[in-house]
Amino acid sequence: MKIAKTILPTLTFIICSAVCVLGTSIDDKSMPSWLQEASRSTVPTYQKDVPGVVLINDQSVSVAADGMLTITQRYAVRILTGDGKGYAEGGAGYLQSSSKVKDIKGWLIRSDGTVKYYGKDKVLDVVSDADDIYNEYRIKSVDATDDAEVGAIFGYETVVEERPLFPQDRFGFQHRLPTLYARYTLALPSGWRATSVTFNHDEIKPTVTGGTYAWEMRNMDPIPPEPDGLSVVNLAPRIAINYFPTASSSAYDSWHDVSKWYTDLSAQSLTLDDTVAAKARELAAGAKTDFERISAIGAYVQSLRYISLDLGVAHGGGHRPRPATLVLQRGYGDCKDKANLMRTMLKALKIESHLVLIYSGDPTYVRAEWASPDQFNHCIIAVAIGPDTQAPTIVTNEKLGRLLIFDPTDPYTQLGDLPQHEQGSFALISAGADGDLVKMPTLPPAASKLERNAEIELGPTGAISGKIHQRSYGQSASFERAKVQLLSDSDYKTDLQRWLTSRVKGGSIVNSVPIDRKSNGEFDLDLDFSAPVYAQLMQGRLMMFKPAMVGRLDQFTRLEGKRVTPMMIDASSYNETIRIKLPAGFTVDEMPDADKIETPLGRYSSKYELAGDYLIFTRSLELNRSIVPASKYDDVGRFFSVVRGAESSPVVLIKK
Repeated sequence: MKIAKTILPTLTFIICSAVCVLGTSIDDKSMPSWLQEASRSTVPTYQKDVPGVVLINDQSVSVAADGMLTITQRYAVRILTGDGKGYAEGGAGYLQSSSKVKDIKGWLIRSDGTVKYYGKDKVLDVVSDADDIYNEYRIKSVDATDDAEVGAIFGYETVVEERPLFPQDRFGFQHRLPTLYARYTLALPSGWRATSVTFNHDEIKPTVTGGTYAWEMRNMDPIPPEPDGLSVVNLAPRIAINYFPTASSSAYDSWHDVSKWYTDLSAQSLTLDDTVAAKARELAAGAKTDFERISAIGAYVQSLRYISLDLGVAHGGGHRPRPATLVLQRGYGDCKDKANLMRTMLKALKIESHLVLIYSGDPTYVRAEWASPDQFNHCIIAVAIGPDTQAPTIVTNEKLGRLLIFDPTDPYTQLGDLPQHEQGSFALISAGADGDLVKMPTLPPAASKLERNAEIELGPTGAISGKIHQRSYGQSASFERAKVQLLSDSDYKTDLQRWLTSRVKGGSIVNSVPIDRKSNGEFDLDLDFSAPVYAQLMQGRLMMFKPAMVGRLDQFTRLEGKRVTPMMIDASSYNETIRIKLPAGFTVDEMPDADKIETPLGRYSSKYELAGDYLIFTRSLELNRSIVPASKYDDVGRFFSVVRGAESSPVVLIKK
């Protein structure tokens, strides 16, 4: 679940074409001078798969003495391919209670030079997140995607007034499209000043004229989407800004300040009464250790319905949890509600804990250089734990001691584990002046392990039948658990069948039994299957087959051409043993050599051996959590070429 944003003057991270919220109002329908000038820009030649080029991305923010903002956006994009038509849209976000879209309009300059105007009658007004039952944050937009054509230019201009919760802002100079010119301008009242931090680029310093600051960039290359790549927010240049009266310090001088802010904001939500305390004691009855008590409370909170109702966002409501008593009574809540309820119930058992602000979905998103609540979209919990408890998700803080990190919202990840997309992230422990930004644990490969054992019988005609026993742990188990819980029985069986036939042509599942062993966090799957044809029979004497039948390791798909962005690899561990009973009258004629490779990326090994009538194929793959620079991409390819080589290597049998 996300914490609702209270200040989003830019929508660069919401709408793919960096639609933001800024521009000077125009009284008539004629094309404005800034768009005319942008349309005359000389566009370089790009590769044929680049869908468009941003001609101008110009955002201007004017701050009044009372803190009210006037935000203007001017944006224009030239469509280069058919896929680029989707970029012919723009919009402005606003909070119903604290901001207003004063103006929004757009223009489409066709290839023949004619112009179509998009005024108020063409404006759409939609909720920003359709998954929320109620959300005060909305978006007004103009959409020219149906009218756009290759060679056309779409431009829009918006004006928004808003009162932010934090005197901070962010601006992305670019999304994925190449960008010819981008500028962010901040006009401050007399006696105010601004500071900025640059991400994903050398420091971008502003030009300062009186109380006006301007940051700009030119001629930015495209950022292509690539498999397992970082999110574009971690690749494109962007800035974070603090602005404040010269006589005072910035909004948050340190992460301790942010911790104090959130601790104070959430303090009144820690409502422990007899009902909450009784429920906590009921859930923990029979538990012998603190870990068991925490696990029982956590499992219950995870089971509550997730419902997001973002109210009072402009006044901190998007960050403040609802009272624990209310959440327990209603039986639902969002992430901060669930974390706070768990914290309150643990308090009833005299177990101390702290709310933790984190970014869900990208462990590299939060940057330590900029102390701001606006870097987070999720809330989890850190539980104080004694020295006798051991778990891979424990972090040690100098002031707060040993803390067990847990996500009470994720219904598939059990205590002692952490969702992959939160591991290694910076997160804020909310503990007053003692709170600080802390690096979340990164679990070792063995913590996300999958073990597969198969007993296969190979018939004299090349048919196979067999049994598979698969046991998964950690995030591998969470993945399997999620499929069982989210899919119907028939859809789950269809998914298994699709997985089998993608590896064994014509294969059919005879029986499948998933077993969720919640007591130890494991997930088991037993599977019986058969296939009428697997091995290739040649001249009645030779039989050829690949022992890597059902467990192909297809994490890596090599890009054509040169990679230009880093690659993210998650930690995982895979072990497989396949025992193949050979058909009567056949013996092994050729068998592949063993393979082994070990690099900083990970390690892989495979081997073959004969034991009576059985061929035994074993292999293991262990990958380390890594961000691989584009310059090292060939090393990844070489590593996985060994894996693929072992998968494609056949065994040849000959009839005695």
